[in-house]
Amino acid sequence: MTLQHSTTDMDTPPRDATGFARWVEARFAAAPDLAALDLPRDTALPTDLPGYVTRAEDHLRIHRSGFLQDPALWLHHRPRQRTTAGLTDGPDGRAHPLRPTNPEGLVYERAFADAGVTVSFWTVDLDRDLDMFHRWQNDPRVAYFWEEDKSKDALRDFLQDRLSDPHNLSVIGAYDGNPVGYFEIYWAREDRLGAYYDAGPWDRGWHGLIGEKSALGRRRTSAWIRALTHYIFLDCPMTDLVVGEPRVDNAKLLRYADQLAYRKIKEFDFPHKRSALMHCARDDFFSRVAL
Repeated sequence: MTLQHSTTDMDTPPRDATGFARWVEARFAAAPDLAALDLPRDTALPTDLPGYVTRAEDHLRIHRSGFLQDPALWLHHRPRQRTTAGLTDGPDGRAHPLRPTNPEGLVYERAFADAGVTVSFWTVDLDRDLDMFHRWQNDPRVAYFWEEDKSKDALRDFLQDRLSDPHNLSVIGAYDGNPVGYFEIYWAREDRLGAYYDAGPWDRGWHGLIGEKSALGRRRTSAWIRALTHYIFLDCPMTDLVVGEPRVDNAKLLRYADQLAYRKIKEFDFPHKRSALMHCARDDFFSRVAL
C-alpha cells in the first residue's frame, strides 16, 4: 500500500533535512500500515537528499523500512564505523574488528505513540547511577534473574568492570526522561555467547532489567525492546543480527519474541543457567515490527 501526496501549501515538506525527516515520520505515524510513501516527482526536497528517497519515472518513493534505518532523528551520536582493516585477536580464536570508542551521554530517543511514552537511553555514570542501580539489583524480582543482589561497593565494582570493558556498552533506559532500567549492549563475538553459535563479527546482543515496578506493562515492555533493538541497528550499520540469551524460564520476556522479530534458535546451557538463543535479523525487524 502506498500513499500519494499533492504539494499543497499545508502539505509541502520542509526543505531542511531534519524538518523533512520529521514530516515523513509524521505521515508514517498517521498510517501505521503504510509500507511506502509516494510523492510527486517535482516535490521540492532538501538540497542534501536523504538516502532513503528513491526516484522513479513519475514519482518519488520512501520505503518505511528504509526510512526507519536512517539515524538522523533518533541516534544522538555518529554511527559506528570501521576503525581499521582486518581483525584483531579475540577470545578462543574468535578474531573480531577493532571496536570504536563507546559514546557518552544521551545516545537514543524516540516517541512510541502506541505505548504513550518516549524511550531514551544514556550511558551509565557511576556516581550518578550507583544508588539507583543498587536499589534495582536488590529488588527480589530483579535478583531472581540477575543474581546481583549485593552491596553497593560490590555493585560499584560490577559497573566499573562493565564500563572498562570495550566489548560492552552500559546504558540507563528512561521513559519520558525518568530512569526505569539498566541495559548492557555487547559485541557477541567477544562475549561468552560467542562460543555457543557461529557469531558474526558485527553481531550484537543485550541484557536488560526494568527496575521501577511502575514502568512495567505489556505496551511499555514492547516499547523498550523495540527501542533497544532499533538503537543497536542504528548504532552500527554493519550489524545485521541482534542476539540474546535469556533464561528459558523467563516466560514474560520470551512471549514478546515473535511479534518483535526475535526467533528462538535453540536452547543451551551456560555454566550458571539454561538459556534460549534468540536471533533478530535486521531485515526481518524493519520489515515486520511496528515502530
